[in-house]
Amino acid sequence: MTQRTRPARPGRLTLSNGRTRHARRTRQALAVLTAALVGATAACAAQQPTAGNEREQKRAPAPRHPAPAPSAAGGGAGAARSFTLVASGDVLPHSSIIRKANADAGGDGYDFTPMLAGARSVVAKADLAICHMETVYGANGDYTGYPSFKSPPQVATALRATGYDACSTASNHTLDDGAEGIHRTLTALDRAGVRHAGSGRTATEGRSPAWLRAGAAKVAQLAYTYGTNGIPLPKGKPWSVNLIDKDRILADARAARQAGADVVVVSLHWGSEWQDAPDRRQLSLGRRLTSARTAGRPDVDLIIGTHAHVPQAYEKVNGTWIVYGMGDQIAGDMINHAGAQDPRGNQGTAGRFTFAAPERPGERWQVRRAEFVPFWFDTDAGRVVNLNAALDRGADVADVRDRIRRITLSRGAAKDGLVMGR
Repeated sequence: MTQRTRPARPGRLTLSNGRTRHARRTRQALAVLTAALVGATAACAAQQPTAGNEREQKRAPAPRHPAPAPSAAGGGAGAARSFTLVASGDVLPHSSIIRKANADAGGDGYDFTPMLAGARSVVAKADLAICHMETVYGANGDYTGYPSFKSPPQVATALRATGYDACSTASNHTLDDGAEGIHRTLTALDRAGVRHAGSGRTATEGRSPAWLRAGAAKVAQLAYTYGTNGIPLPKGKPWSVNLIDKDRILADARAARQAGADVVVVSLHWGSEWQDAPDRRQLSLGRRLTSARTAGRPDVDLIIGTHAHVPQAYEKVNGTWIVYGMGDQIAGDMINHAGAQDPRGNQGTAGRFTFAAPERPGERWQVRRAEFVPFWFDTDAGRVVNLNAALDRGADVADVRDRIRRITLSRGAAKDGLVMGR
């Protein structure tokens, strides 16, 4: 069954027949690989919390990194003075994804853990891992895909089992089920031990970052969206979802810094769907956010983008890394604005950034290593595939991997040290 995303603006790219044939060949080449991965996934899933029902979610593990207490930048003696942060793209459960999760649960409940297992080797090894939860959660079996998404809350348990510490929750679908949808989503993430930023049940929560700890570093994640598909903010609750506004973002970043954040990460749901290149608004906002400084120190340390549904470039701007678009991590077969099934909608990257502590307290934590890892979601098998790992196993996915690499490096990131990781 094909899936659609609600368009934000007219698309400009169409799918060629060559791409269709390549996608078909890719799936055929990965058939054997997927069978092998399913066995490995089952073994992995058996050791992780499974997503069955609300009671299981309440027993989910506590967050790996508790909310940090105020401390001097740089941390104390013995604390790790570098850390790796991984960020990945949209989690967008279409109806076909929901059905697959039900099948993976044996027809009783929903289990998204096997679906995400292919990302675990990258995500779980990071000191911090951030995802983008694009949809809100439904309840009591009322789960829907496009155009108004209500996902099973068991997604949250699977995200935690995969190794995610926090998710951005500001998107054009955050208000698909009003304030109740936000409440269910954030409650499920809390139960699973996944922190969140970008939406709120209260005014305080709506404006607060997700606080994370990695060794000596205190990390604040902020999140915003370009809009909500025309759905108005709930009456009397303007803080329900954070909308992109340059001044608001910088004020929040400076507040987080004053509260002790060593690293400020900004998640932005922005850009033009199906456009490989960042659009004019992305480029402009990226320049303005990365140029802002307080007492000579940048206010924002990393920008990670979602929404376009296709991989977009990485770029170092004013000394700060921007991922314009990471593509989709999980989504059904995607239909672009020209009405064609578009395999780019199931391609993505995970960004991996290694931060090092400054020599003197109060200075910037620097990105010492920047990497991207190419991923693909196999909609036939319903599995996330690490493309480099697939190549190691002999799958014929070099063309897909190389296309993602070409787009990722298209704005000259290689000269600033960006490399492809594994």
